[in-house]
Amino acid sequence: MSATPVTFYSEGFKLVGDLYRPDGLGAGETRAGIVLCHGYTGVKDLYLPDNARVLTEAGYVVLAFDYKGWGESEGPRTRLAPYSRVADVQAALTFLGAQEEVDEERLGIYGTSYGGATVVWTGAVDRRVKCVVSVVGIGHGERWMRSVRRPDEWFDLLERSAGDRVKRATEGESEWVERSEVLLPDRQSAELAAAARRNVPSALNTLPLEYVDETLGFHPEWIVDRIAPRPVLFITTDDDRLVPPEESEALYDRAGEPKKLVVLRGYGHYEVYVDPAFTEVMDETLAWFREHLPAEQG
Repeated sequence: MSATPVTFYSEGFKLVGDLYRPDGLGAGETRAGIVLCHGYTGVKDLYLPDNARVLTEAGYVVLAFDYKGWGESEGPRTRLAPYSRVADVQAALTFLGAQEEVDEERLGIYGTSYGGATVVWTGAVDRRVKCVVSVVGIGHGERWMRSVRRPDEWFDLLERSAGDRVKRATEGESEWVERSEVLLPDRQSAELAAAARRNVPSALNTLPLEYVDETLGFHPEWIVDRIAPRPVLFITTDDDRLVPPEESEALYDRAGEPKKLVVLRGYGHYEVYVDPAFTEVMDETLAWFREHLPAEQG
């Protein structure tokens, strides 16, 4: 596997990515391409190189990148901007499909956590996507945010968000808060997340309170049925305390065929990024892509 730094543009902003090519590509040979989508406070260098390694070893050409305002990419810093992220993924699909090693008619997308929500929305609105894999994703932003909070915490958060909405409109900027104030610490696997982030300087630990409003209105389950008849795989875990499995289950229930739901046993949210859960995730992912989007044209 070799990784090449690349840049491309989305809505006028330069995005930075890494293009991973499998070994042994012959002259004029094309492969299926897969775009990898990181979670809300993730970056392309956090977790995604492991996904890229597995997929390129299986023969795929893979693109990982940072959304606008994240990592080295241009744009307003560290916003969530869910619909803008969809535009970024569509630009990534265009860029990947334009590579000489890639068959532009065979493109797939893979996303985890908030990226699992992003790929559902993208797959629903962009027919170029031929196969979707969503891992521990969010189906309904408001339901998810409320489900992981006590009632007092929930109403306090809504009140803070309403105040910040006025601040953004009158002063032009959002209040910055600690990551843990909005994305509640997942005690069960918090150390795994903290350790991974310590090794990636671009993985920030503060974020704008604007996140709340942006999430309250983003509900991929509203349009997940539009992916069909293209295939979609949902992977979740039975002990995820950050994004409960009910989110993937609701997406699955509303999706059309062909679809599959995999519930891994005994793992939490961040454990899907490390073994043994990581291998289970990628085994299911590879099986799905090989069935519905083979790396080589048969």
